Amino acid sequence: MTDVNYQSLGMSAALEKQQQRKRRSKWIVIGSLIALIVLIAIGVTVGVVVSKNSSEKSGSGGKSSSTGGSSNGTGTGGGTTSDPNDPSVFTKDPALHKAFYGLAYTPEGSLPDYGCSNSLAGVIKDIQIISQLTKRIRLYGADCNQTALVLEAIKQTKVDVEVFVGIYVVDGDHPAYERQRDAIKAAIETYGTDHIAGVTVGNEFMLNYVTGHSSQDPNSAIGNEGAVILKADIDETRAMLAAMKLPKTILIGNSDAGSYFNTEIMKSIDYGLSNVHAWFANTTAEGAASWVTTFFDETNLKPAALLPNNPKMYIAETGWPTGTSTTLNPSPNNGAADASVPNLQTFMDTFVCQANTAGIGYFYFEFVDEEWKDTKYGGVEGHWGLFTKERVLKDIKIPTCVAP
Repeated sequence: MTDVNYQSLGMSAALEKQQQRKRRSKWIVIGSLIALIVLIAIGVTVGVVVSKNSSEKSGSGGKSSSTGGSSNGTGTGGGTTSDPNDPSVFTKDPALHKAFYGLAYTPEGSLPDYGCSNSLAGVIKDIQIISQLTKRIRLYGADCNQTALVLEAIKQTKVDVEVFVGIYVVDGDHPAYERQRDAIKAAIETYGTDHIAGVTVGNEFMLNYVTGHSSQDPNSAIGNEGAVILKADIDETRAMLAAMKLPKTILIGNSDAGSYFNTEIMKSIDYGLSNVHAWFANTTAEGAASWVTTFFDETNLKPAALLPNNPKMYIAETGWPTGTSTTLNPSPNNGAADASVPNLQTFMDTFVCQANTAGIGYFYFEFVDEEWKDTKYGGVEGHWGLFTKERVLKDIKIPTCVAP
């Protein structure tokens, strides 16, 4: 769309805030890589295949509450293993429904700068809860053994969940791509392809590349320069999977901010994941769902349909924050609505079942609050979860419709 169209959808404000948010995420990656080098230097090694002892690790991911309660006493910690020797036997929570097409998920502690403190025990608890909400999850990267951890958790819990695994591509750091590519390859060799829906190469790479080079247009000369870098990794990943001679064709995709898909990248992928956040467009909670679907249709679905390969488009992230930091960027209002639990409920009530009916594939953002974001960046960054960081359901009612 043109800039005029962006203005009519309130997207100019969204882009400005989104760019600020994603520039911060770029520094997260840089910090993660530095920390990873330090970890390697002191001899810390993260294996690709989950060992039998993984379930005994006590990582931050293992802090999930098994019971708990929300602010009104009706909350839940989701699935609770009743037999410690069999994670497939766990209680089902009547408050949870498979209403969501998909969920955005990162196992807690899956950043190298946090010491790769994730654990199989923690991921198993998460998958037990997630499997009661959706059949699909998307991951953002493959560092800290997260691909294998998730696939092992699915194997042990015996749940019906498929995964869009991810490779976080960083400009100027090809070894980061190679490390994650190899981790995914090893995980596939160990666990097979039954629960893998696709491999997403790059998350907001074009947004970071274009804005980092003082541009706004992903199809400008600068944008095309970035696309060459990203496309090389996409093509290499596709070639790797083809060489593995797998029993099924694994789709290759790319994820980016809604307005930052490069046409050449779109032509090279099977699917696209688009981040579409009404909060950053300064909408009301009541108008957020309509804004999301309109923006997604005009900016992603229609352009993709014009391409010869017609890549399938999904909403990679959409949701509503429930709070804000009390010390950093403390304003709880986006100019039109508050970050609050009631407004999260409003967004869910007007988006989830309607999107299911309309056949829109989406990954709700997100599973749990992420404390590290709140500590480091403040604002609403750490407050998008359906659950608190302790895996307690917030004071909300999950829609009862059933996602496809």
